[in-house]
Amino acid sequence: MKNIFTDRRQKLGKIFPSNSAIVISGASTQYRNADSSYAFRQDSNFWYLSGFNEAESTLVILINDSGNTESIAFVPEKDKVKEIWDGHRAGPKGAIDDYGFDAAFNNTEIDMHLPGLLSGSKQVFYPVGKNSALDKNIVKWLKAAKSKDRHSSSIDIADASSKLGNMRLIKDKHEIELMKKACLISAETHVEAMKFVKPGISEQEMEAYYLYEFAKKGGRFSAYTPIVAGGENACILHYVENSKRLNDGDLLLVDAGCEYESYASDITRTFPISGKFNKSQLAIYEIVLEANLKCIEAVTLNNNVMDVQIISEKVITQGLIDLGILNGSLEDLHSSGAHKVFYMHKIGHWLGLDVHDAGDYMEDGEFMKFKPGMVTTIEPGIYIPSSSNVEDKWKGIGVRIEDDILVTSEGNENLTSSVPSNPKEIEELMA
Repeated sequence: MKNIFTDRRQKLGKIFPSNSAIVISGASTQYRNADSSYAFRQDSNFWYLSGFNEAESTLVILINDSGNTESIAFVPEKDKVKEIWDGHRAGPKGAIDDYGFDAAFNNTEIDMHLPGLLSGSKQVFYPVGKNSALDKNIVKWLKAAKSKDRHSSSIDIADASSKLGNMRLIKDKHEIELMKKACLISAETHVEAMKFVKPGISEQEMEAYYLYEFAKKGGRFSAYTPIVAGGENACILHYVENSKRLNDGDLLLVDAGCEYESYASDITRTFPISGKFNKSQLAIYEIVLEANLKCIEAVTLNNNVMDVQIISEKVITQGLIDLGILNGSLEDLHSSGAHKVFYMHKIGHWLGLDVHDAGDYMEDGEFMKFKPGMVTTIEPGIYIPSSSNVEDKWKGIGVRIEDDILVTSEGNENLTSSVPSNPKEIEELMA
């Protein structure tokens, strides 16, 4: 494991310019109330480059003239009393011995050492604007570094987000295995949830069921707050109240995925609470499913992210025309954005350490083409709230179908295909 992270740090020398420094701040402990903290989750960039899971830590990577790197960590100091209360601390020695850093210091010594480490660099990269404390500290450290030698050249500040994000965008074999496990746990949970649901229980009970199954299967934490939306609640894209009763005859939209060893999964399925789609629900569902399948098919090396977006929009627009919900020609309606009344979001997003993962969507002024090792969600939807100017039979129907797709050199692999999306298969499973 240590080699994975040391190799990533060494690769930075080929991505960032020589005579530069990269500063990445780890996450801080966050408190829910008084002295009761939330479960700790390390900053994704920090974890990606270090594998070090202690709060209040900072990583500095220096790149010399030859592109070689040196990594220095500032970590919580060894403290026997605090370790009794809060658990093991590696300390500077453990950071070097167990995590492969070239040097390490107590985090209380960062103001003493960091200006000297940055002195002589032409540029300092860090994720600008992501951490207000780090924003202020960078300015303070650079001012101190400059004061060491008034005749030294200035040190420019640059944003590390794009370079690091695009590095994270291409998953290595180790990451892919972790993501496959996360997706498998989540897919199995969605299958069990389809069997478990019944009219009269609450959205909250369903949420609890998902979280329980995630944890039981090895994904202790949800990758994001689950959306458990019965009936018209599904037309609220980020519905997380999850408190209403589930009614016989309604659909249930669940957007939920676990995190496994810090890697996210992200699945949405929409299924009938009673076990059977009615005619109107099925008509809307089949349009979304067609968009989902055609977009998955289009996730290939020859296409870019906008190609897939346009496919989803045109499939949904044509489907709504066929049902009489939209009136006009496909090209005219699509160019005017008429579909956005019912399908207003993007087809997907990158997936990895974050559920909306790092990585650009544009490259050299054009939309990013798919490359092997990328993982993207594909999640078309149709949402028709009761306020819509449509026939009553369509009102209150919200459908989204989401899968996680790994781009390969041959095409793609659907990491979440083991949870059914075919309506007949869903009904058979729920019978």
